Amino acid sequence: MKLADLLPASALRPGYDQIEVKGLTLDSRKIEAGWVFAALPGFSVHGRQFAARAEAAGAVAIICDGEIDDVSIPVIIAEDAPALFADMAARFYPQQPANIVAITGTNGKSSTVEFVRQIWTAAGLDGASLGTLGVARGTSSEVTGYTTPDAAALHKSLDALARDGVTHLAMEASSHGLKQRRMEAVRVTLAAFTNLTQDHLDYHPDFEDYFASKARLFLNFLDAGGPAIINTDSEWGERMAELARERGLDISTIGWRGQDLQICEITPRAASQDVVFRWKGEEIRLEIPLVGEFQILNALGAAAIALAGGVDKAVVLGTLGKLGGVPGRLDKVGETREGAPVLVDYAHTPDGLDKLLRAARPHTKGRVMVVFGCGGDRDPDKRAKMGAIARKLSDVAIVTDDNPRSENPAAIRAAVLSGCPDALEIADRREAINHGVGLLREGDCLLVAGKGHETGQTVAGVVHPFDDRDVSREALEAREAEHV
Repeated sequence: MKLADLLPASALRPGYDQIEVKGLTLDSRKIEAGWVFAALPGFSVHGRQFAARAEAAGAVAIICDGEIDDVSIPVIIAEDAPALFADMAARFYPQQPANIVAITGTNGKSSTVEFVRQIWTAAGLDGASLGTLGVARGTSSEVTGYTTPDAAALHKSLDALARDGVTHLAMEASSHGLKQRRMEAVRVTLAAFTNLTQDHLDYHPDFEDYFASKARLFLNFLDAGGPAIINTDSEWGERMAELARERGLDISTIGWRGQDLQICEITPRAASQDVVFRWKGEEIRLEIPLVGEFQILNALGAAAIALAGGVDKAVVLGTLGKLGGVPGRLDKVGETREGAPVLVDYAHTPDGLDKLLRAARPHTKGRVMVVFGCGGDRDPDKRAKMGAIARKLSDVAIVTDDNPRSENPAAIRAAVLSGCPDALEIADRREAINHGVGLLREGDCLLVAGKGHETGQTVAGVVHPFDDRDVSREALEAREAEHV
């Protein structure tokens, strides 16, 4: 494809129709001959620092937000260079599934996109999901390692899925992906909002910027009259709904305060919940095989999305009654011989930990115990808050390391412990999980929070293999062996 075919008319220059483009990337280490390099601003460095390296590797053009002096290949300057790069990626990889649902919010995105995919599959539609857990379709999945891929990777994935016959895609729309324009040129057909709670304030200067980034999904990606599903159980949800109304979208509100899908009652059982809700005024009663109120919110959000997209109500309701769990989200990995379960969850924010502990309580006759920590190089303000939540809502709290990254792990733990001074401190995460499993008695439950589906622990910039699910199973097996 020629460079001229990838650019808007305002960016064309003589000779661009003679430059052959074979690929696009914003990672100078991946440049190959004939590729376009996007020299974009990053969190700590600007991509222009790698422009000369890109040219030496064979780049034929560079996209940037300003002049670059030390290269001889064309530099295409745009005020919003990330958006231009995304648009180019969409032209280079032109196909997309006909129906794309994009879901934004602090918590619940991964579960909701997976539940939507399960409903589509039950309806006989060729559906897929894309997000933190990777790309899932049918019985197969591929781990990608990010919530919203960079623009080139995202459009390449969309193109490949569409060419392979996928007609319906549910994808996570992170605040980073929206603010950094990674999602530009994605043809969203339905948008949804779950919630907004404290997270990513190491990146966003404040909640208003965090909210504004997520609001872009409703203000910039849907045509007037397009469908939007919004949970209005919070002030942020109400604000998002008002913005969507002003934009002229066809909104459906959901949640305990929802007008279109309203939750009336949730009654916990041992491994499921009885739910009463109204959809468009009709009362519906179901048993849904999920633990935790927040998972019911995710499941009913998925139901509202599917119904708004035209899936038959009987299929939607039938699927809700047999939904499969999501890896690393209240994921029961085993139990002791006395029946005390161990559950792994991704909760890594104050709101997430609060909801996790509250979710476990109705299903637990004995003690609710939790092993958790906080990540390094992330919003430090949430550490003491998470400690205080664990102190208030758990019977036994064990503070350990999460992903310290470049920070001092002891300093992170100290900040968490300032909110729960009576908690046990066990630095080594494997030892902490083993200790928690060893404390279990009949009627208890152990929650291992923070990393969920992740398969590595980042310490001092090095990723070490570590999976909370595997470590928890090993601890249960060791406990069982001791009792033989």
